[in-house]
Amino acid sequence: MSKQELEAQINELKSDYVRIQGDSDKLEANGGNIERAEAQLSRIETELAELKKELRMK
Repeated sequence: MSKQELEAQINELKSDYVRIQGDSDKLEANGGNIERAEAQLSRIETELAELKKELRMK
């Protein structure tokens, strides 16, 4: 994967993270179950860390 592709994927994940976090906040405010959103956020954090590590190696 090229440096540009990595950066694009990182930016997309960051956007997804912000969106999911906002949805999670709304769910929590309305007494909803946020476990699924928290799991998605955790997965994104892990994936971001891996992509950033790969980007540093380029």
